[in-house]
Amino acid sequence: MSNQKLSPLSRIQGTLTFEGDKSISHRAVMFASLAEGTSVIENLSVSHDVQSTINIFRALGVDAKQQGNTLTVKSNGFKNFSEPKGQLDSGNSGTTARLMSGILSHLPFQTTIFGDASLSMRPMKRVINPIREMGAIIEVNEAGTLPMTYKPSASMHAMTYELPVPSAQVKSAVLLGGLFHDEKTCVIESEQTRNHTEILLNLETLLVDGKAHIFSSSKNFPVSQNYFIPGDISSSTFFIILALLLKDSELLIKNVSLNPTRTAALTLLQQMGGDITVQDVRISSNEQYGDILVKSSSLHNVEIPKSIMPNIIDEIPALAIAGMMAEGEFKLNNAAELRVKESDRIAAVVTNLKHLGLHVDEYQDGFSFTGKQDITNTAPVFESYDDHRIAMAFSLAAFLMKDGAEITNFDCIRISNPNFLNQIKELSK
Repeated sequence: MSNQKLSPLSRIQGTLTFEGDKSISHRAVMFASLAEGTSVIENLSVSHDVQSTINIFRALGVDAKQQGNTLTVKSNGFKNFSEPKGQLDSGNSGTTARLMSGILSHLPFQTTIFGDASLSMRPMKRVINPIREMGAIIEVNEAGTLPMTYKPSASMHAMTYELPVPSAQVKSAVLLGGLFHDEKTCVIESEQTRNHTEILLNLETLLVDGKAHIFSSSKNFPVSQNYFIPGDISSSTFFIILALLLKDSELLIKNVSLNPTRTAALTLLQQMGGDITVQDVRISSNEQYGDILVKSSSLHNVEIPKSIMPNIIDEIPALAIAGMMAEGEFKLNNAAELRVKESDRIAAVVTNLKHLGLHVDEYQDGFSFTGKQDITNTAPVFESYDDHRIAMAFSLAAFLMKDGAEITNFDCIRISNPNFLNQIKELSK
């Protein structure tokens, strides 16, 4: 991997569209592969993570042909999956590894799933435990990390499971497991997390004593259909923040996901004073999407409530850059989950902010610092930690500085947005 030197920008202007949302893309590929028949997925994310999901289903015998951002999936259905010739590679994708647990545990043959060095350090017990409660036979090391081997089990069954901590991935793994049983599986969550699985499968959800009860069963098993994937809201957040921070900037982002469980970062930026307008809201496959108009703004930091944390967790590195340029104190708590992402994102953000000369207080579940500090005369080298979101977040800082900055191992951005630099170039002409 190579380092990347980034030059300062004066402003950005123009219109952007993004590849399909990564979370929705993963699920569309999974559901199209489980279903019998032909499905066409348009505006699919071409990120490395989604490619890992596609390749796993190809290894299971699914015919998936890709042309640009369109994927045509021809499947004989889950019951006709074939035994793979080798282990299944989930790459850097935690979504792939965790969601596939609900599927692989129901196969009549043994499979093993593994990941790259980074993913192999991330915790999997949170998904292993409930899937084992469902009757799965899973072999894994004592640390509960990849690789994981799934053996055929004759005792798989529906279950009720209450999430001990908010996790859309664990929730989805259990709900996917529920698709293979006539009896209802129920997942209970006290804090709402991303709901793409529920929306795409049209799952029944009831609110009981303030907690969501989400049900899946064989009646929800996916059927072949066509999907249009809205643009990736997480990838667009970096550009939204850059447009807010650079003077005389105006940016229109078209056809981007506006799922209510994904727009908390937008709302937070609006509360910070961001001039952000949502336009032309539409629906596809039960998912909301539309256009976002962003204009340069003066920002001030606000309190970040615990309740929105599950729905801004991916955007926090970028939000920290917005906070750095905003008036007042930026304070983050209740985000310990950041410690077990592609990197320890709390430590990564804190270390890179200190490279700028900021005084940063680090906590187990977050960090704090005073915003609106002068960083224009600093030209540090930022460490990406091989984490795409850290690399792109500190790209924003580089674009704001007088002499720009350098970022290590910048190629990691391909995990989610390989087109990042080309998009920046187009907007800054």
